[in-house]
Amino acid sequence: MGKSAKGDVALYRPRPHQARLHDSLKRFNVLVAHRRFGKTVFCINELIARAADMKRPDPRYAYVAPLLGQAKDVAWEYLKRYTMPIKGATRHETELRVDLPNGARLRLYGADNPDRLRGLYLDGVVLDEYAQMSPRLWPEVIRPALADRQGWAVFIGTPMGRNQFWELYRQASEDPEWHAALFRASETGILPTAELAGARRAMSEEQYAQEFECSFTAAVTGAYYGRLLEAAEARGRVGAVPWQPGVAVTTAWDLGIGDSTAIWFCQQVSNEVRLIDYYEASGVGLEHYVETLRAKPYDYGDHILPHDAEVRELGSGKSRVETLRALGVAPRVLRADKVDDGINAARLMLPRCRFDAGACARGLDTLRHYRREWDERLKVFRPRPLHDWASHGADAFRYLAMGLQAEDPGWRRAIAYDDRWVV
Repeated sequence: MGKSAKGDVALYRPRPHQARLHDSLKRFNVLVAHRRFGKTVFCINELIARAADMKRPDPRYAYVAPLLGQAKDVAWEYLKRYTMPIKGATRHETELRVDLPNGARLRLYGADNPDRLRGLYLDGVVLDEYAQMSPRLWPEVIRPALADRQGWAVFIGTPMGRNQFWELYRQASEDPEWHAALFRASETGILPTAELAGARRAMSEEQYAQEFECSFTAAVTGAYYGRLLEAAEARGRVGAVPWQPGVAVTTAWDLGIGDSTAIWFCQQVSNEVRLIDYYEASGVGLEHYVETLRAKPYDYGDHILPHDAEVRELGSGKSRVETLRALGVAPRVLRADKVDDGINAARLMLPRCRFDAGACARGLDTLRHYRREWDERLKVFRPRPLHDWASHGADAFRYLAMGLQAEDPGWRRAIAYDDRWVV
């Protein structure tokens, strides 16, 4: 892995856990760390030390946060501060970039715009708070960028349920070529016992378990469907749910424009809604999704689309409904409803759902991480969902619930509570 960051950069005095980490890193690393561990300082100094020591021409290094604004707020001051002792280093505020005298370049990026990273080569990259990023970022964008330079990567953050960060940590724990480590606040001794006790009193059980004890099983804070999905897993409703021939398959779509399009596939058997499949892609036309449907063995019933699918596009003058009909798909378009009504419909439907864990893995991740937007200034949740990578699958699920509810108005009289039905 090259020269350790430990002690190489003036002003940086790593804590014992950080120092051991610098010395034990491999090419690929997954580090699960509690809040206030000092992970951003650790990562920035690892990047600087590697970049300053690199001898090959034009080295390139990246620090990636879930949002570009977040990268600037969290890491930019650290990057400037810890490169100050390096003579000849130049800083570019508008590009969030530091150039070193040996030609190395360190730059901050946001995972909300992965196209900025496409086509680049990288000698090393840090993905901070990877649990909040799209699962497609690593295999589709970052890993190819490391290939020709045999670059390294560090994934670090706190858990947000069993999503791609959990899966990567699990895989790294079993692969001798990867380094995996987990740091709980109760074990590191970095934070005083009294401080942890105060945090526990101020936070919910789930929040404390996730943020300080690095629990992957705690429900995502602010998640709309977290407890209902936990109940579904506990009751065995997430597992093998095979397609049943002879029963019509209903699809529900969230149609992205220059964004991801998500499709859920379900069958209704008795009182159950069986989610048998999920598909998501981006950067392709409606023809691609129609071909995907035809490639599957299903007999289709309704294809449920949101109300804005009837809006005519400026380029073609046609709506997406018209385009789908021309391709042989006859959709059913929902009326316009409030997002809150759709979320409530999805909550009502979830106790009736069974999910195929394999075919719906990506869709389940979107549902687990669909959450309210957080107001950092006021320290409260805003009354609206956060729009991120999880929105597409969660929106499609919401449309499915609204579409099925329209067929069964009795749902409106029901309230789902802790996986029980009260009418």
